[in-house]
Amino acid sequence: MRVLVTGATGFVGRRLVPALLDRGHEVVTIVRDADGYVPPAGVRVVEGDLLDPGSLPPAFRVDGGSVDAAYYLVHSMDGGPGYEERDRNCARNFAEAASAAGVSRVVYLGGLGEDRDGLSEHLRSRREVERVLAEGSYALTTLRAAIVIGAGSASFEVIRGLAGRLPLMITPKWVDTLCQPIAIDDVVAYLAGVLEVPETAGDTYEIGGPEVLTYAEILRRTRRQFGHGLRIVRVPVLSPGLSARWLRLVTDVNPYLARSLVEGLRNTVVVEDDRIRELVPVEATPFDLAVARALDAERAAGSPARESEETS
Repeated sequence: MRVLVTGATGFVGRRLVPALLDRGHEVVTIVRDADGYVPPAGVRVVEGDLLDPGSLPPAFRVDGGSVDAAYYLVHSMDGGPGYEERDRNCARNFAEAASAAGVSRVVYLGGLGEDRDGLSEHLRSRREVERVLAEGSYALTTLRAAIVIGAGSASFEVIRGLAGRLPLMITPKWVDTLCQPIAIDDVVAYLAGVLEVPETAGDTYEIGGPEVLTYAEILRRTRRQFGHGLRIVRVPVLSPGLSARWLRLVTDVNPYLARSLVEGLRNTVVVEDDRIRELVPVEATPFDLAVARALDAERAAGSPARESEETS
């Protein structure tokens, strides 16, 4: 199958592309700067910008043939002014180009969370992107995930930064919010797997790891990987703004991402519909193993795993 991957240079995309190749698919990627992207052998690279509709058609027709399916893995995680409109426009341009090219299937990775729970700004934006993509003439498969554990994940980098640096945390009630984190390897397995199961076309599925944890447990168990314990002191009131400022003081996260991550912590993100497990069997990676693999990958890549910044 000929498959187009958007977001191929991102955290998920750069792992999905080789997985698709391993499964025998022909892969095409669209990137804004082809000179700055070194693809795996055999991948066709097309230069284009999702904000420029005129640049998209060549990505959907390569060597005189159309792509059969496409992955949409684009999100403005760093936020900033106008990011919701940018995400909306990117999704709309993609949907129109995919429809015009006659693409039969599109796969989208969104975020867990129920609309009734008062979603954070970023989760609302992801849900809006999902609705825009659903307007296309293809069959849309949506996978919704919570925190993805892996080297390069923005959410995991914050968790690792906190757990690696602080023996004591003063936190608001959000540390007791439930979350079902999932390993990046499992996310990729689901993304690649749904393409090979026709029954998943045109439906939405929730994916998660084998454990439901509070954020306090996630932080404690991540810090344990550094050989240390963690004491958490809860305070009754700590506004999202103050929480975000504190987060920026103790981690390297930018201001917009800090605010969006803190706002997202108020939402319970747990799988309530696990139908995907019957359709695409994936051996779920335990949380501690997922964290260990992420830290090992960071060390192998020369990224600091924060051991040198221990304070206890």
